[in-house]
Amino acid sequence: MESKELKDRICRSLTILIESSDELRDLDQALGDGDLGITITAGSRAVIAALEELPDDTTPTEIARTCAKAFANANPSTMAALVAGALLSGSRVWEGQRNIGVAEAAKFTKAAADSIAQRGKTQVGDKTILDGIAAASDALESATDPGEATEAAKAAAARAVRDTTSLQSRRGRASWLQERSIGLADPGATAFQRFVEAWAAAGVTKD
Repeated sequence: MESKELKDRICRSLTILIESSDELRDLDQALGDGDLGITITAGSRAVIAALEELPDDTTPTEIARTCAKAFANANPSTMAALVAGALLSGSRVWEGQRNIGVAEAAKFTKAAADSIAQRGKTQVGDKTILDGIAAASDALESATDPGEATEAAKAAAARAVRDTTSLQSRRGRASWLQERSIGLADPGATAFQRFVEAWAAAGVTKD
């Protein structure tokens, strides 16, 4: 996937992701402070606007950095800071790359997961967005075909949400609920799941 295709697909994916803002708001009201829908909407719109200003030959690294800066500047939230940091970490593994394939996507996602684990002081099983990203990273590492990789990442992200719903939240505002968080889907992990689903949908060509 060359730069123009990458840039355009990100924009299409985020346009689709915005449609999940009400769902994410409701999930976050149950486990957090209820601003995740706003965070995703404002951040996505800011990223789309920023990417539309970039020339088509912008490097993948610069595309990722632009996404990070726009998303962070659109929101003063903790989630925005974590996502921006993850995008910046991912951008570094793309230095010198002009074409992004499955291997590059796997490295990016692994770097993003490591960033969130470190910055968020969290680990897999704490019931956060990390669970989804780490699961998708593992799925991408064992995939070769782009279509297969997308479907594998989508299934992994969905499975992470299902598997952690029965767990107690251990980080952020959700942890304040203690046992009451059991049985509720994590908003961050769900947001990542919806992004991967949007990425898959954005790749479907219409005749």
